[in-house]
Amino acid sequence: MARINENFLKLPGSYLFSEVAKRRKAYVEAHPEAQLISLGIGDVTLPLTPSAISALHKGVDEMSRAETFRGYGPEQGYAFLRESIAKRDYGDRGIKIEPDDIFIGDGAKSDTGNIGDIFGLDNKVAVCDPVYPVYIDTNAMAGRAGNYDAATGKWDRLIYVPGNEDNGFVPDVPDLKGADAPDLIYLCFPNNPTGTVATRAQLKAWVDYALENGSVILFDAAYEAYITDPEIPHSIFEIPGAENCSIEFRSFSKNAGFTGLRCSYTVIPRSLKVGGVSLNSLWNRRHNTKFNGTPYIVQLAADSVYTEEGEKETRALVDYYLENAKIIRTGLEKAGFSVWGGVNSPYVWLKTIDGMSSWEFFDYLLTKLNIVGTPGSGFGPSGAGYFRLTGFGSRENTLRAVERIKKGKLV
Repeated sequence: MARINENFLKLPGSYLFSEVAKRRKAYVEAHPEAQLISLGIGDVTLPLTPSAISALHKGVDEMSRAETFRGYGPEQGYAFLRESIAKRDYGDRGIKIEPDDIFIGDGAKSDTGNIGDIFGLDNKVAVCDPVYPVYIDTNAMAGRAGNYDAATGKWDRLIYVPGNEDNGFVPDVPDLKGADAPDLIYLCFPNNPTGTVATRAQLKAWVDYALENGSVILFDAAYEAYITDPEIPHSIFEIPGAENCSIEFRSFSKNAGFTGLRCSYTVIPRSLKVGGVSLNSLWNRRHNTKFNGTPYIVQLAADSVYTEEGEKETRALVDYYLENAKIIRTGLEKAGFSVWGGVNSPYVWLKTIDGMSSWEFFDYLLTKLNIVGTPGSGFGPSGAGYFRLTGFGSRENTLRAVERIKKGKLV
């Protein structure tokens, strides 16, 4: 008799963004005249760059001819893209990462969720709170999270490292040592959802902690392109020793607009070992078994990001969304909101008004102002009473949304 994975039955409700979409759909069906502005899900709105489009056309043309057609490619990714990444994203910053340390994937969401395949189920997992839900949900599905307590909003086997107003929503290293220390630590900077960034000293504290306690840091750097402050690290590997305790995830979704193309990469240095076993070799084995590679034409488009023209075009996309985030942050501050993020990040994190819960504020924005955002409580218990808005909308809609919020009415 077949049996299901009962860990799935422990998951509370639906995935956060599915719930947001469901409520939005219900409102639109009841109010078809409403002109909603979406500043909720972190999806881009600008089209692909000319360089990426040109690369896609080149790839399609090659696939149309027998002499240049490509079938299955290397599961780890084509050498041309891995070499570009190693040189431009790391070598040019003085970081020694080899092409063989890089694995091309189909999205940071997939990679951060799938990385658990190479770790035992008895590993203790630490997550920052608020947190990107995928880190928690995928560990819950695997069985590492234990049981969910609806009263606290926490899983009983996870270690929650709180971010709050006192620490500026940049969680501090936990006061847990030795056998009590987490085995796996998820970090995300620039942070999703709070938009905050970690200084070099703060990241060094995490690396030192991981090295001291034999932990592995799973570092989500999907938004590193939004860092403009030269003092803020773009990679965990800028910190000495990180190559011996860290895995890094990056994506082309938010810098080059690839949310519809799907391309990412995971960096696992060959020096990173657990119990004498190379994590690079384990991930390589997993990759070969479960993944047939990112499409060739998509990798061509990703490689166009590293050309001189592609870099300029990609920077223009990022600058556009950063300006949107600045508009949101500045407008909210003028309206009297407490805000974080919106600098070095496309996300703006705000405290709700009048003691509203996160979902009450969601309903207020949706029904009164026709704006869709994301409730902070959906990112964990420390997100209760807070809310996330994104800079990924159009400039026109961003300006309109800010005016609606400032005036408390539709405009």
